[in-house]
Amino acid sequence: MRPVKIFADSTCDLSPELVKKYGITIIPLYVSLGDKAYLDGLEIRPADIFKYYDETKKLPKTSAVPVDSYEKAFKSAVDAGFDVVHFTISSDFSACYQNACLAAEEVGNVWPVDSRNLSTGIGLLVLMAAELAAKGESAEKIAEQVKETAGRVDASFVIDNLEFLHKGGRCSGVAALGANVLKLKPCIEVTGGKMVVGKKYRGSFEKVVKEYVRERLEGNDDVELDRIFVTSTGVDPKFQKEVAKEVKSCLPFKEILITEAGCTVTGHCGAGTLGVLYIRKHNK
Repeated sequence: MRPVKIFADSTCDLSPELVKKYGITIIPLYVSLGDKAYLDGLEIRPADIFKYYDETKKLPKTSAVPVDSYEKAFKSAVDAGFDVVHFTISSDFSACYQNACLAAEEVGNVWPVDSRNLSTGIGLLVLMAAELAAKGESAEKIAEQVKETAGRVDASFVIDNLEFLHKGGRCSGVAALGANVLKLKPCIEVTGGKMVVGKKYRGSFEKVVKEYVRERLEGNDDVELDRIFVTSTGVDPKFQKEVAKEVKSCLPFKEILITEAGCTVTGHCGAGTLGVLYIRKHNK
């Protein structure tokens, strides 16, 4: 049986430290500011998006990884003797999965996985796959297991300001909320591979986020306690740590990982976004 390499699109939002620790290969999407395209995470960072929007009031655009870029990356690993399991952002958000499948057919020995998720909702599956690969599981078995687990990922974010989502038209129901006028902080949830509006909170961002964390976690016996991500865009690191403490006070997670969302989530949601992402024991 061939050893397995785990690949993921840059949308998984794993930190460089986690990528290195688990030996994951990241394939970047393209992020365009005006007429110039940049490789996500390599040539452009979230701070560049905030600066561009402040100066132009225009949103960035993201582009899927081209088929030939996938082919080149996959072929390099396969020629080196590896099978590949590759994770993409939900196929409802991007053509990445479709393109990865086309490349996989051309190269062979590649198992693309539609995460049905975004950000560290994907990252949870990627780390699970890396752990299975380290135990010597086959690529086919890893792909099967993570596809089953994908339906149990709980991914949500609280949004401080809906300007990016509203302008981008990327989340159903946002335009009708009038949230900025009413000073509401909606929870955006990933359901069925799409972003939908969940509960609408009212109050300061800091107060709302802690309330959101307690409501999702406190007394919740349907949570796998191995790992949870606290993932955010443009949030003070001190507050990130406060949220991690709030998480720990709710449930005894073995690992609480604080990460910054990359350019794709930043381009969708803007600054002042924070979520807790974990795996449930059961499908909803």
